[in-house]
Amino acid sequence: MEEISNARRTAVVRCFIDALTRGGPSGTPRPIELHAHDPLRYVGDMLAWLHQALAMEKEMLQALLDKVNAKTGSGAMSLALCHIAEGVCRPFKVRVEQVLASQPGAVIVYQLSSLLYFYSKTISGLLDTPSTAILVTLTDLRQLSQKMFFNSLSIHASKLLEKVEIPHASLSPPGALSQSLNLLKEVLLSQDVTVVPLETRQEDFTRILTCLMDPLLQMCSLSASNLSKPAEMATFLINCIYQIQSTLAVFEFNDTRIEALGGQCDAHVDTLIHEQASHILSCVSLAEIYNKIQASTVAKLVDVHGLDPATVQSALRMFDAFLATPDIHTLAECKLLYSGKIRQTVSKQASEVVCEVYSAIYTAMQSETSGYAAAGVTASRTPDQVKTLIL
Repeated sequence: MEEISNARRTAVVRCFIDALTRGGPSGTPRPIELHAHDPLRYVGDMLAWLHQALAMEKEMLQALLDKVNAKTGSGAMSLALCHIAEGVCRPFKVRVEQVLASQPGAVIVYQLSSLLYFYSKTISGLLDTPSTAILVTLTDLRQLSQKMFFNSLSIHASKLLEKVEIPHASLSPPGALSQSLNLLKEVLLSQDVTVVPLETRQEDFTRILTCLMDPLLQMCSLSASNLSKPAEMATFLINCIYQIQSTLAVFEFNDTRIEALGGQCDAHVDTLIHEQASHILSCVSLAEIYNKIQASTVAKLVDVHGLDPATVQSALRMFDAFLATPDIHTLAECKLLYSGKIRQTVSKQASEVVCEVYSAIYTAMQSETSGYAAAGVTASRTPDQVKTLIL
């Protein structure tokens, strides 16, 4: 058996080199190395050839050992097959390492990692010894490709923070974010569910997101710090997070990450709601009136500076004009929000704040001690009527 395995080992190595450089009989199939410019096909063809060759060697050994005791024959065949396979390890490993050294790009490297994983599991089905040289070689190459892939992502992530873009006037996400999300999408779309099992894909997904998400969010925050207005910062960050969420939403294993992003987005939405409500109240002069009413310790409000009948009546007229065209005081930043749903949320909740402020002012004016009734100053609309108009 030792002589047979040595002879077959030499023959398989020779056939592998011929397949790489000369191809099959009469040049069909063509030499594998003709596709060396295409990393996926090149490595895939070599792996497919190895798998087919080992399957044929196993069949041949089984035919030779048919008459041998089943247990003894199985053990001898396994050792012989491992010995035969060991011969192609070095030429195969050298070529795959050359492919990886050429830096084909993060997506290709990740796909090669998946391919190596698939064939390591497939070939292990032919062999009974998990520590055989061919399986160790495939595992080592996959670990190398994984390491290179995540190193590539780390380098990409570090470059994001080296040169942070100043936000565009449209408050759209920076170009670096779009490029990074496209890279992430390409990587995740390259996951072949028929090649890599669920658990492994989930582990990879988590590691990939961990490697990219925090630097991306940090880059967006640093970019937003170049803006002076809270409303601009909130809108810019909402648009960034929305783009990230939209990218992740089509993939599995991301519920926790999307939920965390949602929490961050909600905080910025609250800021924008506050800014929008404050802007409306300031434009119609109700903000100052509300603050003075809240701070007043005098029952007769008409005697308080800034709450005189003329000032209050003027503010109420401006508020009535606002009710006729509620969109007139919409912040420019709100119009730049990518998400229509978030835009509606900001508008609705800001309007609710305005209604609450108006209701407080209306209640204070209706008080018998306020002095507004005697001065002939009345609000033309009740809080319920205002809610009907703007909510």
